[in-house]
Amino acid sequence: MKIVVLAGGISSERDVSLSSGGMIYQALRKKGHAAILLDVYLGLPGDREGVFSLDRDWAAQVCSIGEEDPDLDAVKALRKAGGKGFFGPNVLEICQEADCVFLALHFVGSCLAMDKGITKDIFKAYGVPTPMGIRLKKGETESKVLPYPCIVKASCGGSSIGVCVARNPEEYEKAKEEAFRYGDEVIVEQYIHGREFSVGVMDGKALPVIEMAPKEGFYDYRNKYQAGTTVETCPAQISEEKAGQMQEISEQVFRVLRLKSYARMDFVMSEAGEVFCLEANTLPGMTPTSLLPQEAAAAGMDFAELCETILGLAGISEVAS
Repeated sequence: MKIVVLAGGISSERDVSLSSGGMIYQALRKKGHAAILLDVYLGLPGDREGVFSLDRDWAAQVCSIGEEDPDLDAVKALRKAGGKGFFGPNVLEICQEADCVFLALHFVGSCLAMDKGITKDIFKAYGVPTPMGIRLKKGETESKVLPYPCIVKASCGGSSIGVCVARNPEEYEKAKEEAFRYGDEVIVEQYIHGREFSVGVMDGKALPVIEMAPKEGFYDYRNKYQAGTTVETCPAQISEEKAGQMQEISEQVFRVLRLKSYARMDFVMSEAGEVFCLEANTLPGMTPTSLLPQEAAAAGMDFAELCETILGLAGISEVAS
């Protein structure tokens, strides 16, 4: 099949998206597909004729994920004529020529889960256990203050960008300032000291539970994407009861957020054994350190098979080739 792996863009998760897209592209090429990797923002300037038959490594320019989120101003400067639009040159035209488009970035279907405030409202409405928290808009007077330590996070975004632990008033103000860099609303949550887990869901069915144990701090941007900073264990070494509880909640979240094909839910388990769902990831990372591929592997599915399974869940088959 002719497949466009669409990645990049100008969100704070640009580098994660490109790394995920590069791995997906390489896996689909190994499976014999005429796949290309396309940056949705930079596009492909010039002639697009025969783009799917070009002898080119489309992932050659993809760099590893750095410890800091990307410089988006520098990315915008790469596009000529101002680059104000979301789609780069020839992106839409090339996608129309493809049999399918494999998304490695968030689109409209991710809106509910990408807004952590909306997600928490839905969790509360459906009885999904989640940490106590409040939504705070920029410039708004705070009517409620949570005890320290607490978590401050940007309402929209992912990869733990704009997330800080605040242990006192000074750290709290700095954390809010950092989180407000990424939007006009932030979430302040109770801090739950415990173990961190994640559960992938494919077609409504939960995969094995994985535990993430950072060597320092919590599971932030650096610990997610820098190799060797986190010990990941899959299946997680927990009781069948706790694993089953997380899997059941993950499948519930998949339903109530109206998710499709695949997703991943993040959890924390307190020292007392209480399980809390933190959020849902509607297009989880597919990078060298990502969790969903590790969970799929524990279920007997290698990376290339995972990519093809996702295509199948989207209703794509070889009939289109």
